[in-house]
Amino acid sequence: MFTGIIEELGELTHIEHDQQNMHLRIRAKMTPELQIDQSVAHNGVCLTVVQKTVQTYTVTAIAETLSKTNLSQLKVGAQLNLERGMKMTDRLDGHIVQGHVDQTGVCTRVQEQGGSHLFAFSYDPTPENITIEKGSITINGVSLTVVDSSKDSFSVAIIPYTFAHTTFKDLREGDLVNLEFDVIGKYVTRLHALYK
Repeated sequence: MFTGIIEELGELTHIEHDQQNMHLRIRAKMTPELQIDQSVAHNGVCLTVVQKTVQTYTVTAIAETLSKTNLSQLKVGAQLNLERGMKMTDRLDGHIVQGHVDQTGVCTRVQEQGGSHLFAFSYDPTPENITIEKGSITINGVSLTVVDSSKDSFSVAIIPYTFAHTTFKDLREGDLVNLEFDVIGKYVTRLHALYK
């Protein structure tokens, strides 16, 4: 379980392909505090630490994960939004994030707005994957509030701090992003469909 509040940016230092799996080695300040078997969200994707050195750790993405996220498009040198699992004694500053990406979306617009930035995204609409204005959405692991919403698109406004301290500063039109829709909204939508 995560909150969508990014702790730091990690750097992808090595990629190794092993059959249909992809092993990712990440350099991050948090590495000394990590343990083998610990969950870390990488651009919103929950992955397990399988190896570590003093400065780097390794996680493995399997074929299922690679097919539903943007991880397969990463190149050495890429920055990743990183967040460790939530402590149950901490404040929930973002929203409830599972680290289970629902689908990818495409950035369709980046617009500077006098210090902040507006980003628009399109996605493949399914009955469970919905956005609502002022609702929550997770984009590449970042907990955000939806500004405008339609059946297959939405926008978010990014404050300067989030822009500077996440991968949003590198996001361009046409880029693929990982989307995790609000878990409560998904359950309510599914229950409504079952009992209507």
